[in-house]
Amino acid sequence: MIFSTYRFIFLFFPIVFFGYFILGSLKQWSLMKIWLVLASLVFYALGDIRFFPIFVMSIFGNYVFGSTLGSLSDDSDCMVQRKVLLAVGIIANVLLLGYYKYTDFFISNVNFITMRDIPLRHIVLPIGISFFTFQLIAYLVDSYKGETKGYNILDYLLFITFFPQLIVGPIIHHGESVPQFENIKNRAISLRNISIGMLMFACGCAKKILIADPLTAQAEGFFSAITSVPDMLSAWYYSIEYTISYYYDLSSYADMAIGLGLFFNIELPINFDSPYKARNFQDYWRRWHITLSRFLGAYIFRSWYDKTKPLHGYYAATMVTFLVSGFWHGAGWTFVVWGLVNGFFVCTASAMARHGKSWPFLISFSLTAVGVVLCRILFVAPSFAVAWTVLRALVDISSLSGYLEGRSVLAAFGRIQPLILVFSIGLCWFSPNSGWVRRKFSGYIDSNDNRALLFALGGGLLFVMSVMFMNHVASFLYFQF
Repeated sequence: MIFSTYRFIFLFFPIVFFGYFILGSLKQWSLMKIWLVLASLVFYALGDIRFFPIFVMSIFGNYVFGSTLGSLSDDSDCMVQRKVLLAVGIIANVLLLGYYKYTDFFISNVNFITMRDIPLRHIVLPIGISFFTFQLIAYLVDSYKGETKGYNILDYLLFITFFPQLIVGPIIHHGESVPQFENIKNRAISLRNISIGMLMFACGCAKKILIADPLTAQAEGFFSAITSVPDMLSAWYYSIEYTISYYYDLSSYADMAIGLGLFFNIELPINFDSPYKARNFQDYWRRWHITLSRFLGAYIFRSWYDKTKPLHGYYAATMVTFLVSGFWHGAGWTFVVWGLVNGFFVCTASAMARHGKSWPFLISFSLTAVGVVLCRILFVAPSFAVAWTVLRALVDISSLSGYLEGRSVLAAFGRIQPLILVFSIGLCWFSPNSGWVRRKFSGYIDSNDNRALLFALGGGLLFVMSVMFMNHVASFLYFQF
């Protein structure tokens, strides 16, 4: 189910919200949790009922593994059992993800190497499997470390299934969510949190419906229809358009998820911090999909980083981390190369910082922006051939002759999308992000500042505008991952 739809906003969410706090007013603490878990399961089932049994089996299977790991003692007699159990649990999660996400990738590579023609399975990817699998693996690892003791099954289920973050994140840690659900102060309606949540949700809706969807539709049409080398201006325009639309699409989901969480007095972590203001790729990945980077850093990077070889160990661990990130994003060699290229850029930025070297701001900012666009081409292109075709077009100056002879840019790209693109780039570079808006609005509310009313009116206007165009909402881009 998509957040920015009439069915979710005016039917599903009000029922869940009021049912939750009615139970809270009756001091039915356990029933509150059960209600929210059931609502989250219904939310997932409404997305695609075909995968609901797999989802349920996965979360309950991991609970058995995790609770067993937590119950075993740390003495040497049980250590081997614990290690084996952890390995089996992680492998089971990876195999499940691999079956749905990478079966066709594996078959196509076998066909290429052996010159065979094994039919592809065309397996449909369960919604959100990449995201909840990461949270389940983190839960198993932390259970092995003894960090989940004291959690009951309701705590665990709320951590995994809480519907605002279930499908596309933010990827949360059990240490962030469980204590908040346990806090008795969070079991009553908070008008302050609802106000902030409404503003965040309105910002997310506007980013999704008014910016991301129209840009994505046009850019996808371009990349899916490439049969020959496009002209230089088109290649740059659509590549930048896709780069911008990806940010607005994913960050809009994060904003809406954070806003919905606040309705239940649950603070979800910030997932984006103006990534297109970064001046190098190390800075960019500190700002982009922060919770994913945090997970990869905690569970992949630290597993590979060799402290005895601080320099080479850092670079090796960084490349492995980005290799995993690329393969996680999609079943294709383009994603693998995308991950390695990003890892190389991060290592380069780190090496420059270690040696105290840096470019002037304008140069470093421009190089980073161009690098992000080039990486996005590799990310969204359906094949290396398409990616190479677009990359070649970026430097084909001769193709601009048509525009020099009077061809209209608006006629080529439409009248509305170019204006939206310019406006959205301006927002990325020169305006505060939604995190800043949230902090300012919170401060105005806490200090009874009249400027809080201006923020509320602005949020209301964004929401009304979004509702007006809500009948043409597209799925979030990260649903495919």
